[in-house]
Amino acid sequence: MRESTASHHLIIGALLAASLAACSAPEPVPLTPPRELAGAAVVRKSVDAPPQPPAGTPGTEPAAPQPVPVVVVPAGTQYVCVSEADGVRTQTAVTFAPKVADVCMRHPEMGPCQYERNLCRRSGGRVYAAGGVEITMATEAEYDKHVLRVRFMSK
Repeated sequence: MRESTASHHLIIGALLAASLAACSAPEPVPLTPPRELAGAAVVRKSVDAPPQPPAGTPGTEPAAPQPVPVVVVPAGTQYVCVSEADGVRTQTAVTFAPKVADVCMRHPEMGPCQYERNLCRRSGGRVYAAGGVEITMATEAEYDKHVLRVRFMSK
């Protein structure tokens, strides 16, 4: 009987720790340190967002929908991670090494490409590709139709 109670306490403690970790604020996307830029397989750099047009004076017109924020995708960049924290919007450019970039351009469903997109989403961001097209979870589901992923789950 004691083993059963101890295992229940252990399970409850693990669930509590997991729920606290899930409730914490998302971590920002890590940027590549300058000393590691040369030869890095993936480079994450901050991108300056263009200024947003000023809003009209309040009360003169009916409330218009807010303009869609502009996403800057620099040349040679595969993805841009756009996130917002405390009202400050950040854009992080994700660039791969030439060989990996070539694979990601032809097969965006491949692991390294998916890893970077998921890293952005885990940090509370949204992923955009060239042309400002957002890569949503629906797009990811389409990618998953092209590849067989094996995921091992521990018991």
